[in-house]
Amino acid sequence: MQPAVALVPDATRARVRVRGAVQGVGFRPFVYHLAQRYRLGGFVANDAEGVLIEVEGVALPEFIAALRSEAPPLARVDAIETEALHARGDRDFDIAETRGGAVTTRIGADAATCEACLDDLFDPASRFHLYPFVNCTHCGPRYTLTQRLPYDRANTSMAKFALCADCARDYGDPGNRRFHAEPVACPACGPRLDHSIAGIVARLRAGGIVALKSLGGYHLLCDAANEMAVAELRRRKGRDAKPFAVMVASEASLDRLVEASAAERALLSSVERSVVLMKSRGVLAPSVAPGLGALGVMLPYTPLHHLIFHAAAGSPAGRDWQRAPVDLVLVATSANGGGDPIVIDDAERKLAGVADLIVGHDRAIVVRADDSVAAIIDGAPSFVRRARGFAPQPVALPHAVPPVLAVGAYLKNTVSLTRGREAFVSQHIGDLATADTVRFFEHTVEHLTDLVGVTPAAIAHDLHADFASTRFAESLGLPLIAVQHHHAHVASIAAEHGVAAPLLGIVLDGHGAGSDGGNWGGELLRVDGARFARLGHLRPLALPGGDAAAREPWRMAAAALHALGQGRAIAARFADQPRAAALAAMLANHGCATTTSAGRLFDAAAGLLGVCATQSYEGQAAMQLEALVKCPRVLGGGWEIGAGTLDLSPLLAHLATSRNDPRDGAELFHGTLAAALADWAVQAAEQTGLTTIALGGGCFLNRVLSEDLAARLRARGLTPLLARQVPPNDGGLSLGQAWIAGQLIAETE
Repeated sequence: MQPAVALVPDATRARVRVRGAVQGVGFRPFVYHLAQRYRLGGFVANDAEGVLIEVEGVALPEFIAALRSEAPPLARVDAIETEALHARGDRDFDIAETRGGAVTTRIGADAATCEACLDDLFDPASRFHLYPFVNCTHCGPRYTLTQRLPYDRANTSMAKFALCADCARDYGDPGNRRFHAEPVACPACGPRLDHSIAGIVARLRAGGIVALKSLGGYHLLCDAANEMAVAELRRRKGRDAKPFAVMVASEASLDRLVEASAAERALLSSVERSVVLMKSRGVLAPSVAPGLGALGVMLPYTPLHHLIFHAAAGSPAGRDWQRAPVDLVLVATSANGGGDPIVIDDAERKLAGVADLIVGHDRAIVVRADDSVAAIIDGAPSFVRRARGFAPQPVALPHAVPPVLAVGAYLKNTVSLTRGREAFVSQHIGDLATADTVRFFEHTVEHLTDLVGVTPAAIAHDLHADFASTRFAESLGLPLIAVQHHHAHVASIAAEHGVAAPLLGIVLDGHGAGSDGGNWGGELLRVDGARFARLGHLRPLALPGGDAAAREPWRMAAAALHALGQGRAIAARFADQPRAAALAAMLANHGCATTTSAGRLFDAAAGLLGVCATQSYEGQAAMQLEALVKCPRVLGGGWEIGAGTLDLSPLLAHLATSRNDPRDGAELFHGTLAAALADWAVQAAEQTGLTTIALGGGCFLNRVLSEDLAARLRARGLTPLLARQVPPNDGGLSLGQAWIAGQLIAETE
């Protein structure tokens, strides 16, 4: 949302209201210094709505313009409102005490250690020299240690650490960048690590697995070049093949590992410090990301991370070591197992069989937050997972709606809460498959509601009655609004792009309950705010074994063979699968449900090409199929469109021949699917007169498909919209639910 500034003509005193993420980011000292620069009198204070300023003097217009153009790096200014007042003759400018009231401001997200604090960290003359918790108003923890607003030290997990005289002086000095930095601390008064940095590095160098308490939870670390260590981590964590992210010391260590574009480098080094997916050079242990072409890489974002790499580099003086490659690359994965949320406490018990060394400290983590994961797709960042560094920053809605709590779905759950034009989307919660994750979900709802400070008028949820999120919604005793899954995917993208007008949407995902009770997942929709129409879908395929078909792509390959009239070939083609003959018989007797799922279409292709017969994590077959593609190609006559149904049977028939090389097949599958979807969209655009089309669902995390399809749509005069502020997968679903439900309620008011 762009700041709105209304200058006060000829006024000499004004009340200025600044809204947004403006507390805990150094905004008051910034205002203080501006007032000194322009020789203005008055005061600045935090209050429940953000920052309140009263200021007078002849340079008011210059002061107000600078509020917008020179704001501190972590500030997010949504609006600047001014009101003319009578002059009082103030010449001095003060920073006043925080004022109370109903809270409508917001807390900032956690931020990577800034350059100034890194200078302190490696300066032997600094009292913060080698201190693992150095921070200031421009960096460090925010959301993950905040219990409630206003963002004051007493409301964070730093409350128990009394400031020493030096830190108290910095905290109270408007000229110091640690002025009112709530987590400020030093070795004399702050949190302490319970193991030495040298001991941590020694254990990693020896091939050990280290659990390290970070900002939003514990990481599990090991040497990413040591295949035995990485394989052992997989065994202990129970994670057979899902890719691990890695952490490198600095950008200087990047080029050996990946091919990084300028956009990827910028995303990697941004203050949010996401894990960024880039093209791997394949130099690390094979078990880091088996069978994939992309590697997830992040830079250090806490002083503790920097200290580990500093020790690995031999503990040199100064900071020049960060400009040269460091040989140690670390697997850095969330410390959890069995689908549970990331560990934040009681690590000695929870991680006892997983880590050789457990490294903690005495600053409590209030809010869990996994690392965010993103990729550059079609020229801009797209989230795979939105969490640390971004939550709980709101998404600006096209217009204000009543307060709604949206509880997401089952997989990759998030929750969203609206307040006016703001939609606060929680951090990634995960799959609601275990009791601990459901408790994390419930705690997130409670904490987010407290922080945002609104009472929801209704609860939005998925149509699926058996989701834990749906059952939770039903337990709250508030009005319920059920939202169709794929409608919510399109609405999420419309909401973040500020689109309130009707638009088209193609949604490609694994599964969502259809409004007809069917299994949907390859949908062409027309969406008009809170309502939608299903214009078409992929030709249904049998879903042999139900949920088992999503775990075993060979089953979907068998379903494709059956659909092609080649059912008799199933048993022989999948002779290594004990259930193949029985499954062929079940298909012949039409004894299973059907699905329009694009995710299952990817599985069918992977199974037919022999790329992946069984999956150990969601999306594995599709990701391995994508990894084979160098240049997508189109199979002539590879699809048909009739009565809104997109039929890719000709493509599947081609892939079913035994002569196909997996790479050739993968390239034909991706290119033909993109071309078919473009034709489908163009026909819908001609029929409806709509030219904007949202591309939603987890399949659009496939870079090859997304970029090919987006380019084809633009070439044919359409405007594709991709998810940018939240993931296109179910991690963005709650935003769409909230936007739809908010519009429905507004219609009745």
